[in-house]
Amino acid sequence: MSKLAATVALVMGVTACSAASVADTTAPSTTGEPGIITETSSSNTAVEGVPDELASVSAAWNTDFTQATIDLAELHVGIPAADPRDLIRPIDSPAFESVEAGSAWLQATDPGAVVELDGNARFYPLSIMTRHEIVNDSFGDRPVIVTYCPLCNTAIAFDPEVNGETLRFGVSGLLRQSDLVMWDDTTESLWQQITGEAIVGELAGTRLDPIPSAILSWADFAERHPTGQALAFDQGFGVQYGANPYVGYSSRAAPIPSFFDGEIDTRYPALSRVVGVTMEEASKAYPFEPLSAARVVNDEVGGEPIVVLWGAPDTADALDTSVIANGQQVGTGVAYFATVDGRELTFEHSADDLFTDTETGSTWTLLGDAIEGPLAGERLEIAPHRNEFWFAFQAFFGDAPVWEG
Repeated sequence: MSKLAATVALVMGVTACSAASVADTTAPSTTGEPGIITETSSSNTAVEGVPDELASVSAAWNTDFTQATIDLAELHVGIPAADPRDLIRPIDSPAFESVEAGSAWLQATDPGAVVELDGNARFYPLSIMTRHEIVNDSFGDRPVIVTYCPLCNTAIAFDPEVNGETLRFGVSGLLRQSDLVMWDDTTESLWQQITGEAIVGELAGTRLDPIPSAILSWADFAERHPTGQALAFDQGFGVQYGANPYVGYSSRAAPIPSFFDGEIDTRYPALSRVVGVTMEEASKAYPFEPLSAARVVNDEVGGEPIVVLWGAPDTADALDTSVIANGQQVGTGVAYFATVDGRELTFEHSADDLFTDTETGSTWTLLGDAIEGPLAGERLEIAPHRNEFWFAFQAFFGDAPVWEG
């Protein structure tokens, strides 16, 4: 199968067996409709020092390819177009709605990226994020970008301010180890989504500061944040959200070969999920399989005490069935800082999605809320983490330790 056929198959939501026919019969589009692969003829000339595949799409770019932290051959074209940048269009002026309004179309099991800042909480449904991948947002005067790579299942938020300037990010149309490569339209540098690092261009070597986020179900978010907000169904693009453009992707035995060059550690299935925690330069993986049995892990990453909690499988797999809310329920793994008011706590599972700290006997929910005991009313702070696929963690954090129960 050609790379284009595989990509169209995923983005258009058809099965692999029919990919070739879709590639042959779908008319090229130049509308830039979110989630739709577009193909145009290219008269690009070769860019000096850049591999042919990359040169074919980047001739018009002002990216400084002489500055790179990677081998440029590691970059693969996910959208073959004369200039693929933002053909999957990010949301630059996001519209939000109340929990009540969101419940009119979001189902209890709908997964979403949750960001909490300055007393405000927002839910970014993966049914919208799969179509746009990047939201350039702000919490008051604080800029935030929320990103999602469907091919790696990585939902990550960042502070987009670099050297005192707020950058606007878009989808470059490139992939590295199947992970989204972003671009900023100020310096036209290329950025690795999973690490937040500029890998090519003027800002190569610069890292964005992560903003802790988590993937939760809509029901969990609505319970914890009844006055929170969710991305509204109408984002002005005319897209009917809720359908999965990556039907069956999470059931694959391996990532798409055309986009992935790494070796896959066979300890776990390639597309099984892990909670990947990263603190500065230290990372550690907590695979869903042993985590779901343990329910709670008290640990330390990069010198920071953390706790990883596992919740009942009520969060749908966004990359499974044609309707996202109907996807298989894969559960939720959330990492928190284990220190409250300067005191390190140790947690154990008590019942259902409830946990108890041994120091005070307080009862905590999966959402990090103390609901009974001396610490009632306290909240755990979310630690920087992801619910990524095992192959993605291995590709970018291959030397990091793995908790295996």
